[in-house]
Amino acid sequence: MIERIFERTLWNSRFVVVVAVVASMVAAIGVFYITTVDVWYAIAHIVDYANPLMSAAERKALHDDTVTHIVEVVDGYLLATVMLIFALGLYELFVSDIDEARGSRASSKILVIETLDDLKTRLAKVILMILVVKLFEHAVKMQLTGVLDLLYLGASIALVGLALYLTHASEGHAEPRTRAGDERPGTPH
Repeated sequence: MIERIFERTLWNSRFVVVVAVVASMVAAIGVFYITTVDVWYAIAHIVDYANPLMSAAERKALHDDTVTHIVEVVDGYLLATVMLIFALGLYELFVSDIDEARGSRASSKILVIETLDDLKTRLAKVILMILVVKLFEHAVKMQLTGVLDLLYLGASIALVGLALYLTHASEGHAEPRTRAGDERPGTPH
């Protein structure tokens, strides 16, 4: 009897994860809100771009600031998405399957988490995209003063490409090709 009570208590202790789920959802909503407000202010500044009284230097500065700001907005939305995926993944792994996600045609497979490795893989992909956006943000601002700077930029782009390729290859997208007219393996007749 003591063993059964202990095991029930141990099993129900998984519900402490709900605290992390709720906190992650609140953080995701907060980042979505902040980023959306940033978009609103960016749009307000973009209206000034058509001002005929603006000098070419001012227009160029506004253009560069706007591009950088939009990249930061993408970064903010990706971060909010990481928090959302993390919250949903924790809930599905430790508490219960989300029935709405399984029965809905509109639900994305990225939000259906089966294992802890599944959650880590999905989070790693979104974090990789955040890093790509950050690299782009810095590349836009970068002042190329010499050949070495250009070499560093090219090397960073090549490494990002390699990381994306390895991520894509690890998903098993390299399916065997079939001849024209043949059906793909595993498809019904």
